[in-house]
Amino acid sequence: MTDAEAAKVLIRSLDLTSLNRDDTEAGIKELCTRATTPYGAVAAICILPDFIPVALNMLTENIKIATVINFPDGSTDVKRLEKEIRRALKLGADEVDVVLPYRDFLSEHMDICTDFLKRARQCCADKTLKIIIESGELKSTLNIKKAASLCIETGADFVKTSTGKTPVSATPEAANAILETIRASGKNVGFKASGGIKTLEEAKKYLSLAVSVMGPEWISTQHFRIGASSLLNNLLERLHKGY
Repeated sequence: MTDAEAAKVLIRSLDLTSLNRDDTEAGIKELCTRATTPYGAVAAICILPDFIPVALNMLTENIKIATVINFPDGSTDVKRLEKEIRRALKLGADEVDVVLPYRDFLSEHMDICTDFLKRARQCCADKTLKIIIESGELKSTLNIKKAASLCIETGADFVKTSTGKTPVSATPEAANAILETIRASGKNVGFKASGGIKTLEEAKKYLSLAVSVMGPEWISTQHFRIGASSLLNNLLERLHKGY
């Protein structure tokens, strides 16, 4: 796959993201404007729940609206989880990114984590549920695979690497561990890399990994996403230059 071909696939796989506490309505409108490009539309925009109504008025139907729940702390508060998911869906979210209670996971409180993820699945009903495992905080490949397995077993539609709010975000090593776990499960679960991915070269590593582990036919918006904010500008710049 050439760089130009990869850039076009990555644009269509992008969850164009802005998850800052100082985000503004004007900034989200600008984000929505950027979501449609000469090379196709991004898969989704990922924004804080308060801005969902703004996005609804700006986006075409083929661009999904994703939002984040218990973010970025990974709280185990089930009442908060339920309240935030209900509100997000009522506002119009198509996809929900929930943070695994990774501190409880590391403390081996598996019942708490399992019950929490099952409740997230129930609350989301038929909407797309992505579980953020915060792979940089899990440290080991074994922990990453165990967390990915738990997400798959409890009904996640995607396993996502990171919130982008910790010192270590997405890494190719974590991505490989998640993808291998998805393949071994035999289930129809997708993968999302997120956090610190800013250039075509960085994003292409994840695309190449997904193709290598899962096969080229697996790559689609139903299976493969990249969550990023500044990556789109780099992809467009490279395509405009023709290399």
